Amino acid sequence: MINRRTFSKALGLSTGAAAVSLPGPHAQASAATATASPRPGGSTTPPVPVTTPGTHTHFPRMKQVKAGVLDVGYAEAGPAHGPVVLCLHGWPYDIHSYVDVAPLLARQGYRVIVPFLRGHGGTRFLSGRTPRTAEQSAVALDILALMDALKIQRAVLAGFDWGSRTADIIAALWPERVKALVSTGGYLITDVKAQSEPAAAAVEHNWWYQWYFATERGKKAMEDVEKRIALCRHVWTLVSPTWDFDDATFERTARSFRNPDYAAIVLHNYRWRIGLIKGEPRYDRYEKQLAARPPIHVPTVTLDAALDPFTLPGDGSAYRDHFTGPYEHRTLADVGHNLPQEAPTAFAQAVVDADHL
Repeated sequence: MINRRTFSKALGLSTGAAAVSLPGPHAQASAATATASPRPGGSTTPPVPVTTPGTHTHFPRMKQVKAGVLDVGYAEAGPAHGPVVLCLHGWPYDIHSYVDVAPLLARQGYRVIVPFLRGHGGTRFLSGRTPRTAEQSAVALDILALMDALKIQRAVLAGFDWGSRTADIIAALWPERVKALVSTGGYLITDVKAQSEPAAAAVEHNWWYQWYFATERGKKAMEDVEKRIALCRHVWTLVSPTWDFDDATFERTARSFRNPDYAAIVLHNYRWRIGLIKGEPRYDRYEKQLAARPPIHVPTVTLDAALDPFTLPGDGSAYRDHFTGPYEHRTLADVGHNLPQEAPTAFAQAVVDADHL
């Protein structure tokens, strides 16, 4: 199987333990009702209150903590001693993808931690000598270091895009740190060797920015702050075709793209994925483990956004075999790539349900 997400859309019923086709942001009430249905074994989980996307615009509590090679900026919501949920964002996004999700989970009693990934927003490297690399295992180890710094032994991990990949890696290699997993897009651990093979034309077309970043022209665009911000906004419109976000919504996130390490981190990540550049030797042993495509045993809910151009066909069937523990899959209609911000109620419900698998 080619390790790339395709241009095809996922529609209809899925192949997990509970297959549900859910509506998107225009019908959040139905999504909440559908996901609060009886669980395997007859138990039920509490329904998450319906929230209209865009209800919240900021996080009341922002914090910093030194963790590993970073000084991590993060938002926090909910009771300090509640069970922990870490929400991990993707590219080109930031913590505001969870600005509506976090208060929903906080009301359910969770302590919600939403960190800026390396190179984003308020997260900074502690040393100018640290290489600005972003191989997948480096980002995962950043999150483990954050958990250690905050004395969090175990948490529910939930993400999309880079965040899904990071959560998948931690669940696969350090399952003792993961109580449950919500992975948008399924199994996203990168196989660099497989990435060297050409994919279908529609897939290659969909990854246009990856190839753009591989060029000197793309590098110059990313290193120009205004050009990079314009590029990121264009990506938003392509991958979330029905999300009617306004200028203020984009600008709140775009501030994170002004991080001084942003260009270096994004360029390294995408160039590394396709084998154009190497990662740091310190991460080689982890990447060797990940190249073996390790299974994920922790309780998992996978989510597919039907309008996301990266969604694999088959309603989760292409990656189902990678998840060997308690499992559910859901497809959300009328939702694009930035699933937690477009459909916060459905995403928060998936977190609660995963925690009860």
